[in-house]
Amino acid sequence: MDPNYQPAWRAWFEQGGIMTVVHMRGGGEYGDAWHRAGQKQWKINTMFDFLAGAHYMIDHGYTQRQYLVANGRSAGGIVMGGALTIDPGLFRVVLDDVGVSDTLRFETEPNGPPNVPEMGSTATEAGFHGVYSMSAYAHIHDGTPYPAVMFTTGANDPRVSPWHMLKMTARVQAATSSGRPVLLRVDYDAGHGIGSSVKQTADRFADEWAFALWQTGASAFQPKSH
Repeated sequence: MDPNYQPAWRAWFEQGGIMTVVHMRGGGEYGDAWHRAGQKQWKINTMFDFLAGAHYMIDHGYTQRQYLVANGRSAGGIVMGGALTIDPGLFRVVLDDVGVSDTLRFETEPNGPPNVPEMGSTATEAGFHGVYSMSAYAHIHDGTPYPAVMFTTGANDPRVSPWHMLKMTARVQAATSSGRPVLLRVDYDAGHGIGSSVKQTADRFADEWAFALWQTGASAFQPKSH
């Protein structure tokens, strides 16, 4: 992502937040080798890069763990899965939008086969191990203190089937021992978000960021006592 102005981010900044973009291996920014270092059996590198970015923010005094929020969408859901499973105590909140979470089953859905060249296939032993390493659903463990999470999906998503977020929500809810909320947000009039209206997008941001501000302790977003 080149430097640019994101109007939607202003609401977050006005609450005192900052925003960081982590450039992980797997993109095309630095050529083919950079791309290949984040695909198939090396996809886990994208998770390690993301976690390294989070540690950088902490080590350099930009934030602390109790204020750290992770957000990714679509294939970035693989990275959000890593944020949950590799170091569950690193982030206070994880926001996973229309994310791929069960990569072991991903190629069975309509949009799965076109992604095989990038992610690999369970049809071979090597491919299976690579896909397994990036499957968050397969790495959720009972009794783990997971952060607060909001999973979001569109009921008509043709790119990442909604069952990814439904399965992941149920699994994390059953496994977590932290007592922090694990929520599922479904827009029944949306798909992958590409054709969503401005209002739909604004409503999603409002729900997610209010959730994050609540969980990170912002006083204006705490439930009122009765």
